[in-house]
Amino acid sequence: MRRLGVALACLLLLVEPAGAFTLKDSRGQALVLPAPPQRIVSLVPSVTEIIYALGGEARLVGVTDFCDWPPEAGQKPRVGGMLAPNLELIVALRADLVVATTEGNRQETFEQLQRLKIPVFTVSPHRLSDVMTVIAQLGELTGRQATVRPLVGALTRRISAVERAVRPYPRPKVLYVLWPEPLVVPGRDGLVTELIERAGGASVTAGEPDAYPRFSLEAVVARAPDVIILARHWADGTPLSRAPWERLTTLPAVRGGRIHSVDGTYLHRYGPRVVDGLEMLARVIHPEAFSSEGGSAPLPTPLGKADPSLRSGLRGLPPPEEQDCVGKARTGARPRNQGAADGRCSNAH
Repeated sequence: MRRLGVALACLLLLVEPAGAFTLKDSRGQALVLPAPPQRIVSLVPSVTEIIYALGGEARLVGVTDFCDWPPEAGQKPRVGGMLAPNLELIVALRADLVVATTEGNRQETFEQLQRLKIPVFTVSPHRLSDVMTVIAQLGELTGRQATVRPLVGALTRRISAVERAVRPYPRPKVLYVLWPEPLVVPGRDGLVTELIERAGGASVTAGEPDAYPRFSLEAVVARAPDVIILARHWADGTPLSRAPWERLTTLPAVRGGRIHSVDGTYLHRYGPRVVDGLEMLARVIHPEAFSSEGGSAPLPTPLGKADPSLRSGLRGLPPPEEQDCVGKARTGARPRNQGAADGRCSNAH
């Protein structure tokens, strides 16, 4: 946690007032503008969530079809999907900045926007410290520098509280299933891998290359997870099938009845709600740390300016019908070695 704290102290320097408006993005490219942007289009759901959490939505003039949180974001003009946004709409909105991600938007889109002389600022976080950096950057872009420190501070305190709560307990081996078929898991570069670690678990796929690689059932059996966590994506409330996992009766997780499902929205997007996802994981991995009998201090109440469900902690998670993946109608989180058009899940980024 000390390392994260040092990173946060450094990134907050980004939001000190400066004469010229210059900010370096995830590609290492310097965004240089004659004046701070006033009409921002977000092509990233997480970016939209952060802008609202900072109170900078007045400068947000357009969002994607997948920007569904907070609910107020639905009132902003829609510019289409992440892979193929409607450039004519972006021009019509008189955008003076587009915020995108190298993970979910196409290079072709960046080039088209460049030809239209619309500046692009990219984000690409892979660690919690990166999330805090993006918060600081968006605070600068939206003129909400003063709200960066309180937001980052609140999130950091909650992360610390989780780590303190789980520290006394052994780390069970955890398998997190991002997608069941083909089996996709968080690897070395996946944010979920760090979340599992901070929640007191040891991901059995932490050493796998890339952020979200494919995996095999044979490897699962060999690594014998103590806990299996299935990410839930569907908006129609369709339950995840546990049957394929329950047949693997040699697994400690199956023998111990420790197969769980969680709302992937909180874990795959890198907005402020990712800390809700961390708390969720901690309660699944270490229920003993949060039981009323255990005497563990409760987690801090989440900070949710535009998110009433956060104010009562994990008890306020939205029902399945409010989640944000609908079959093939949406495109989003997918492993690097899968096709971009398989349209499975939009709750990443």
